Amino acid sequence: MEVNMSVEEAVNQISELVEKEGKPPLKKEVKKSNPELIKNALCYFPSWDDAVEHSICP
Repeated sequence: MEVNMSVEEAVNQISELVEKEGKPPLKKEVKKSNPELIKNALCYFPSWDDAVEHSICP
């Protein structure tokens, strides 16, 4: 799988979604709106939930 963003970029984009929506984004919704983010996040983290957790925990 080709990665085109760093782990920091992926985490920052997820953090922005959390801030914008006021809650953790659902994988299904992000897969439709930003499939590249899902693909990259899953290269760095074992699951979408882990990526979201990492992006909202200091």
